[in-house]
Amino acid sequence: MPRFYMEATLTVDTSADLTETVFHHWCKVLRAQVGETATLFNGQGGEYQVELIEVAKKTARVHVISFNPDNRTPAFHALLGQVMSKGDRMDYAIQKAVELGVAQIQLLTSERCEMRLKYDRDQKKLDHWQGVAVAACEQCGLNIVPQILAPLPLEQWLASELPATKLVLAPNKDAANVLTQATPDLALLIGPEGGLSEAEISTANTQGFINWCIGRRVLRTETAPVVALSILNYHFAD
Repeated sequence: MPRFYMEATLTVDTSADLTETVFHHWCKVLRAQVGETATLFNGQGGEYQVELIEVAKKTARVHVISFNPDNRTPAFHALLGQVMSKGDRMDYAIQKAVELGVAQIQLLTSERCEMRLKYDRDQKKLDHWQGVAVAACEQCGLNIVPQILAPLPLEQWLASELPATKLVLAPNKDAANVLTQATPDLALLIGPEGGLSEAEISTANTQGFINWCIGRRVLRTETAPVVALSILNYHFAD
């Protein structure tokens, strides 16, 4: 069954007009006909089964059949601090992090960061990344869309109020015991393609971050959140 995100208030046994985006995808691209059903979610929790009851040239209307309260969120709440990278690598990191259940993504800049965003001029880029998160939720079944937060300097984020458990991907000889004391509410810091500098790791440590080494191989910045979040899903028995 097709599944779409729609910013609208939905109520069982009522009807609603499709937004332009959902209308285009479902009715124009997929050529849906009256009587077909789909799943809609609005990011406020749960999802709705709807039936297409009217299709016009530029609009369509659905009847809301039922509501399912399942959000399919994982057994942990992860705030991902991700230093930005250029090109498709950032899209990939966001897409896969969302599919693996990240709760929120804070974009960061650092000493070796390849990318800088400049306020309103790059709002389109932030909107694009938020759209990547929405599309990932449509695909994987999550009903709460993680927010992609505007970039902050790494030092500013480290000094902000964060969860009690704070992990940074960095070398650690005692890596096997890092998760034994971890709580399900956590922050995870991942550096850029060139890695965090020793000074940045030291600053993170002074702010309570624990080095977490997830293997002997050096992972790309877009691969690291996939591996780390997969391990957290397993550890917290999602």
